Amino acid sequence: MAEPVICPKFEKAILLLSKRWTALVIYQLLNGTQRFNEIQSAIGISGKVLSDRLKDLEQEGIVHREVIPDTPVIIQYSLTDKGRSMEPIIQSIEHWSQDWMAHD
Repeated sequence: MAEPVICPKFEKAILLLSKRWTALVIYQLLNGTQRFNEIQSAIGISGKVLSDRLKDLEQEGIVHREVIPDTPVIIQYSLTDKGRSMEPIIQSIEHWSQDWMAHD
């Protein structure tokens, strides 16, 4: 019997979402445009890891980074259409977790 082959696109999506904090960053940005510190304080992530995750998500076209030239410079993050399209997936995980995950 032949082994089932995993679709490369599916594998790439799972690898992206399984990176620590990635899904939580997307979940937080579903609330709308936010600054770096807002995201960081909301989910309790280190600055370096958040910076890495935002760069990964921006490179994948999931997050948009906007630089507002002001004094000081303001940088805001929001989800692209591609990122917003993940909302039903994130909500499904949220509903599943409410039904099946024990609270620590």
